[in-house]
Amino acid sequence: MPSGVNFPAMPNRLASEPSAYLKSAAHQPVDWHPWSDVAFARARAEDKPILLDIGAVWCHWCHVMDGESYEDAAVAELLNADFVCIKVDRDERPDVDARYQRAVQALTGQGGWPLTAFLTPEGEVFFGGTYFPPEENQFGRPGFRSVLKQVAGIYRQQRAKVAENATAIRRHVAESLDEAKAGAVSAAMLERGASEMARVFDIRYGGFGTAPKFPHPAVIQFLLARWHDTREDWMREIVEKTLTGMAKGGMRDHVGGGFHRYAVDERWIVPHFEKMSYDNSELLHAYLDGYAALGNPLFRDVAQGIVTWVLEVLSDRERERGGGAFYTSQDADVRFGDDGDYWTWTRDELRAALPDEAFPVASRVFDVEETGEMHHNPRKNVLWWRRDPADGEQHILQDALVRLKAARDRRPAPYVDTTPYVNWNAMMAAAFLHAGAVLDRPECNQLALRVLERIWTEAWDEGRGMGHVIGRAEPRGLLDDNVQAAAAFLDAHEATGDDAWLERASRVMRHGVRVHWDDAQGGFFDVPPQDGAGVAYLATRAKPVQDAPTPSANGVAALVLARLSAATDDTQWRRLLDRQLAAFGGAAPQLSLYGATFLRAVDWAMNPVTRVEVLGARGKGPACDMHLLALQAYRPRKIVVRKTAAEPSATVCGGTTCSLPVATSAALRGLLE
Repeated sequence: MPSGVNFPAMPNRLASEPSAYLKSAAHQPVDWHPWSDVAFARARAEDKPILLDIGAVWCHWCHVMDGESYEDAAVAELLNADFVCIKVDRDERPDVDARYQRAVQALTGQGGWPLTAFLTPEGEVFFGGTYFPPEENQFGRPGFRSVLKQVAGIYRQQRAKVAENATAIRRHVAESLDEAKAGAVSAAMLERGASEMARVFDIRYGGFGTAPKFPHPAVIQFLLARWHDTREDWMREIVEKTLTGMAKGGMRDHVGGGFHRYAVDERWIVPHFEKMSYDNSELLHAYLDGYAALGNPLFRDVAQGIVTWVLEVLSDRERERGGGAFYTSQDADVRFGDDGDYWTWTRDELRAALPDEAFPVASRVFDVEETGEMHHNPRKNVLWWRRDPADGEQHILQDALVRLKAARDRRPAPYVDTTPYVNWNAMMAAAFLHAGAVLDRPECNQLALRVLERIWTEAWDEGRGMGHVIGRAEPRGLLDDNVQAAAAFLDAHEATGDDAWLERASRVMRHGVRVHWDDAQGGFFDVPPQDGAGVAYLATRAKPVQDAPTPSANGVAALVLARLSAATDDTQWRRLLDRQLAAFGGAAPQLSLYGATFLRAVDWAMNPVTRVEVLGARGKGPACDMHLLALQAYRPRKIVVRKTAAEPSATVCGGTTCSLPVATSAALRGLLE
């Protein structure tokens, strides 16, 4: 071992970090730092380049690279001798991840996790990639050890080249972080956006593009709204085929409910097995809207499954203490290298779990053969709905799924990250309020409202905005946390009729305007103004409008402004909405699938809003029934207002035209239809 190379005492300094991803590396022989000024100061003092690893606890290839490289003593020796090493959890620091993804994409044409970037001591990228295998030419990629030796040599011997690369990449990152491009918005923009989405629609299997195939729930919601307005059959076909394809594919967990992150194939069969809160909250909205608008019972069943999985696995209900939270993710794997074994089945495993009459039914419906879909173990099958059960077999299949769930529950389960991020808790709370209405499940509302109350009491600071993690002071000040919380507060206002939620949404957005708004050009920056220069790219504020993969913060902000404008008499919200849309109007035509959230806000601005106002006593009775019906009914641009009054009544306004009041659910249903 070279002199002067110090391996960290076990465990290393990541052991004291709150992040599950960083804690998972606490035993590694690499001398890791968390993202901090201390790490950059050390790199400057020792004149060493920085290795930056960005990943997440749910990330399969992050675990692979950890096991192959960062837990290897020889690799750690190279790293500790020649680099200062920083590990970042992309869920904890999305601001860091967004900027370094842009830098590596500029170099290689692709990003993703794990992100492996090599930085100057000032934090500027000069080389990078994603996953590097330990040996040469695996997957057509250079081996990690040789990369480390080459990068260390370049840094020592070719400083001019390093500086040239770093400067060029810094310039690209600074330019690409501002996604705003001014332009007028119009109804034609909605037509063009829908046509662009149709152009990449997979007419055979549903969804968009080819493998790997992601769900794009915001696109589904946008096209469903367009179909509702235009009644053009092709829009309905895209929505139904995509929702059905995902529902029958292996990306859906048929045993436990919910969805995995994406499918590696165009037929939706083989998933990347991690399950994310944000995917499931947005897919829950899409399936609830699909069921409410189109009446397909399959879509209701899928939504019920998402709720069931979230309640069982991805939430802390804390009923007794009045708390509650939604968790972040469930891993793909139980241990390094198992590649989804918890979720998949050999034919023998299926036979052992099921009685004789159920096995042939389940194996036929779910395409379980001796040779399955998993390359690491060809006997393993992903369950996907290949054939419908025959007449009389439906109850057998339902019983089989209950038995398979019981058998799977006996397996060691993949890790669940219990960190309660504000943005994703707000997203799931909003989806649960939606589910509470459409599925008539009051327990969904109860949990969602407890979570939102926690966000308000434990994450909100009047001067500094929303924290990023419920109950934790730092990090703080991210636009996404603020706008997602405001959106969920508006949903809570509609679901309860409590004006306190509307006031909270307004306060959060007023803070966003004070701290994040660009008064010169319009649009919201992702972070507050930085104190001092910041570290490298963090000194440049971003204006994100692309959905990737969560709804864009500026798209959500526009939707919140539109809803506040419709729900209040305050004209400032409409003025801000118009400026917000104009700031990104020129960028929208290039966004296609990734501009759906922004286009939904354009739809709100261009077309009439449906306002359903329900008056009457609180508690069970006609007003309560009409309120529930108003929440359940599908309308693309709808706000529901609930007020207390002596007599029950409801009115429906479309744009500037209002109905006469009605006093029964049947009469209100007639108005809504």
